[in-house]
Amino acid sequence: MANTQEDLLICVACGTQFDVLADKPLKACRICDDPRQFVPPTGQAWTSLGQMRGQYSNKFKQVGDSDWEGRMWSIVTEPKFAIGQRCVLIENDDGNVLWDCITYLDEETIDFIKQKGGLEAIVISHPHYYTTHLDWAKTFDCPVYIAHDDQEWLSRDDEEQRRRLIDGSSEHIVGDAIAIKVGGHFPGSLVLLWNKKLLIADSFVTTPSALYHTDRLRGTTSYAFMWAVPNMIPLPPAELHKMWKAIKPYEFDSTHGAFVGQEVQEVQDGKVKRRVLESMKIQTKAMGWEEHALLAEEYP
Repeated sequence: MANTQEDLLICVACGTQFDVLADKPLKACRICDDPRQFVPPTGQAWTSLGQMRGQYSNKFKQVGDSDWEGRMWSIVTEPKFAIGQRCVLIENDDGNVLWDCITYLDEETIDFIKQKGGLEAIVISHPHYYTTHLDWAKTFDCPVYIAHDDQEWLSRDDEEQRRRLIDGSSEHIVGDAIAIKVGGHFPGSLVLLWNKKLLIADSFVTTPSALYHTDRLRGTTSYAFMWAVPNMIPLPPAELHKMWKAIKPYEFDSTHGAFVGQEVQEVQDGKVKRRVLESMKIQTKAMGWEEHALLAEEYP
C-alpha cells in the first residue's frame, strides 16, 4: 500500500515535492528558478499527489531483450508529467535497485515492483529527479542514495533518515550495482554501473545520432555533456576531463539514458565506452580547443 504524502506541494514543471501543503503554494520552485532548469512561459504551477490521482498512470516496459537488459524495467508516467524522465527497476540477484525517481507513485506501480521482489535501494542521479523520493523510500522501506555534494537541493526533511549521502567518488549499493560520481551537470551527478550496463540519466545526455549505427560517419557524436540540458549550456573541457577520469576505470557495454528508448549498445558498432570519449573530444573541439589534455586521452 502506498505510504505517500497526498497533500504536499509538487511543482508541475519539474515534479519536485516540497514540505509545504498544496493549499499554501510557494511563490516559486527553487529547482526551476535555477539556470539549469526553467519556469514555463505559462508561469509557475503546482499540484499534489492527491490532485494527480485519476489523471495519470505508470507504464512498465523491459529495457531490452538481452539476458541482463531483460532484467531492467522502464517505469514512466503517462500522460507525460513534468520533465517526463523514466526510473529504471533493476532486478538484481542481491536485491532490486531503483535508478532515479519519478513523481507519481500508485498502487499498480507498488504491486508491480513488489511482484519483482521489492526494493533494496533507490539511487538518484541528480536534483532534477529527486521528485517524491521519500515517499518511495517509505513505501518500499529502503534507503535512497544521493550525492552529498547536492544536498542543498533537498526540499523535504528526512524525518525517518532514509537518505544515504555518497561522499566519495563511488559507492557500492547492492551486489554489482555501483554509483559513480561524475559531476558536471551538478557537482554530485551520478551514473550507475550494473553488470556492464551504465545508467547515465542526464549526466551524459544521449544524442539522437547515438541511436543510428549503420555506416556512422567519422565525427558523429553519441553524447552531449551539459551544465543545463533544456537551456543548452554545455560543460567546459576541464569538466569533461574530470568526468572521463571518473569512469575510465570501469568497463561497460551499453548506456541507458534518462528517457525510454535511449539505449546505446555495444552490439551496434563496437565499444560504447570509446564513443563516450569520442563525444567528449567532439564537444571540446567544437568549442574551439585545438589543444587540451582531454584530447590526448586514449581509449584503453
